[in-house]
Amino acid sequence: MDKISIIVPCYNEESVLPMFYSETAKAVAGIPDAECEFLFIDDGSTDHTPDILQSLTFRDKRCRYLTFSRNFGKEAAMYAGLQNAAGDYCVIMDADLQHPPALLPEMYRVLKSEGYDCCAGFRADRTGEGRMRNFLSHSFYKLCDRLCNLKMRDGAGDFRMMKRAMVDSILACREYNRYMKGLFSFVGFDTKWIPFHNVERAAGQTKWSFGSLFRYAIDGIFSFSTAPVTLAGIVGGLLLVISLLCGAGLLGQLLLHRHVSGFAAVIFLILLLGGIQLLFISVIGQYVSKDYMENKNRPIYIVKKTGGF
Repeated sequence: MDKISIIVPCYNEESVLPMFYSETAKAVAGIPDAECEFLFIDDGSTDHTPDILQSLTFRDKRCRYLTFSRNFGKEAAMYAGLQNAAGDYCVIMDADLQHPPALLPEMYRVLKSEGYDCCAGFRADRTGEGRMRNFLSHSFYKLCDRLCNLKMRDGAGDFRMMKRAMVDSILACREYNRYMKGLFSFVGFDTKWIPFHNVERAAGQTKWSFGSLFRYAIDGIFSFSTAPVTLAGIVGGLLLVISLLCGAGLLGQLLLHRHVSGFAAVIFLILLLGGIQLLFISVIGQYVSKDYMENKNRPIYIVKKTGGF
């Protein structure tokens, strides 16, 4: 019999966890010939989330949980879930019920009968989101396609069911600065996309502010692209060429015994020095950025408490 691991990152989700467990348990009950386990990853919650998770392990032997020593972030929580999952198939989904549990039987059917390695959900619409946030989301996916050479579907998230081979490939990518959406694309594997409608949180408040989403997007770009460093070098090179042209013009004016203002000379020196600095910082940055990404050995997460293991 197949085993499905449902991985649920949690951070201050006390108001929605009982509802999530109830709805998801009903959904997986309709999956034939498969047993399920719930693996909750408490990302350093400061409310009663740990207590609720502990009570779930007493009620249902299928439930297990890890509690981090502090808030390490959703990326670390997803990695911990995949690392501790025992299933032949692994699902990542949020606890706020914005990822519909009703899609789980269909995802399992796709992987079992259609030969795909992954079945992922994507938002068919962004109902309830503001125009600015909607515009920035679309722009981010387009930017990632160009800068990172990653084919990330617009509206795609972390909600997906994967076979064990894909999970093991993701776990083999052990970098500290993780960006799971990029890793899903990086490891490849055949993926079928299933649309679902965007809904509001079932309860509680979102943990994603505009600022945190912006930082998350920047982290994703820098995790999979050295294009920003290359761009700095290109800009530095252009400034250097412009400054040399300006310098040649100033020299010509002096040779012709024409008056040259001090302002022009200052601009020339600023462009010259700034261009040279950016150019060589870019060269050094190319090497440092690669070494930086490979040689940090800090733990991705630290577990304070476990339950159900």
